[in-house]
Amino acid sequence: MKKMMILAVMMVMTISANAMSYNAAKNEALFLSDKMAYELNLTAAQYEAVYEINLDYLMSLNGHADVFGIWWNRRNADLRYVLDSWQYDKYVALSHFYRPVAWKAGSWTFAVYAHYKRGHFYNDRPKVYVTYKGGHNRIHGSHYAHMHKPAAPHHAPAVHHPAPAPHHPKAPVKVDKRHGITNHTLANNTPRHGHSRSTSGRLLP
Repeated sequence: MKKMMILAVMMVMTISANAMSYNAAKNEALFLSDKMAYELNLTAAQYEAVYEINLDYLMSLNGHADVFGIWWNRRNADLRYVLDSWQYDKYVALSHFYRPVAWKAGSWTFAVYAHYKRGHFYNDRPKVYVTYKGGHNRIHGSHYAHMHKPAAPHHAPAVHHPAPAPHHPKAPVKVDKRHGITNHTLANNTPRHGHSRSTSGRLLP
């Protein structure tokens, strides 16, 4: 029994050592989100949402298995609601955004620092930096579904819609006052073999 209790304590200590603290996660989420805002040309609303999504992801990591696990998939799913299609495609193409975290030699490493100087920011902190404590990725469905339709996956083919058929306006109706004949009447009285009809119904050469 004593050995089982010791083993359980050791497991808790390992998880705690691997998990990122709230302060560490929010600082890393801020740096990452600031660079995403710069490169993806995010709006203010997108910047706020991207920070929340990145913070949720980082706070959910407990070890190597979580880096590309369910929380990484949830991050991508939420970002599809927040980003426009071209932004999402660019996000996927930039590995320091798409795969921002790695677990190496018992510690977390962040790919974004290979591209940007630590401590340099392009934007002010998002408003939610102080107030948001995480948790949107724990609910059923996406918290960001209201923003707009999800961006198409980066591998989805473009959808091409056929051009609408040209509109041909009808010719104005002209009246021959001498005989009471309209061009509409002549058109309707023209047979398919190339002869026309007189007003009396006879074929004309």
